[in-house]
Amino acid sequence: MIKERMTPEELAQLTGYSRQTINIWVRKEGWVTSPRPGVQGGKARLVHVNDQVREFIRSACREPASPELTANSPGESNLYALLQTLANEMTQEEQKQLTSLLLRDGITGLLQRLGIRNHD
Repeated sequence: MIKERMTPEELAQLTGYSRQTINIWVRKEGWVTSPRPGVQGGKARLVHVNDQVREFIRSACREPASPELTANSPGESNLYALLQTLANEMTQEEQKQLTSLLLRDGITGLLQRLGIRNHD
């Protein structure tokens, strides 16, 4: 989920790039940052996620390199990455409603609503 302010670590997880790459982008692109509360030394920063940052993230996003998250065969879509991208594109209200549906009906209920699984 994209928040108003995110750490470089959070942005790295979101995009599939390293924290160091995110920090390079922050400097190179001139993104607005602020000190991270509760961390001393002045190096820990929060990136202000504005439209410029969102667009850059969308264009730079790649699948995470974790083996358990990669597709089973070349060319096969990665469901985890796709669902994460879809969630990032949803509004806060849409995310809240989907979360409520999943908590209420579970995955079986969702699949039944989509016509993927029949009542047993």
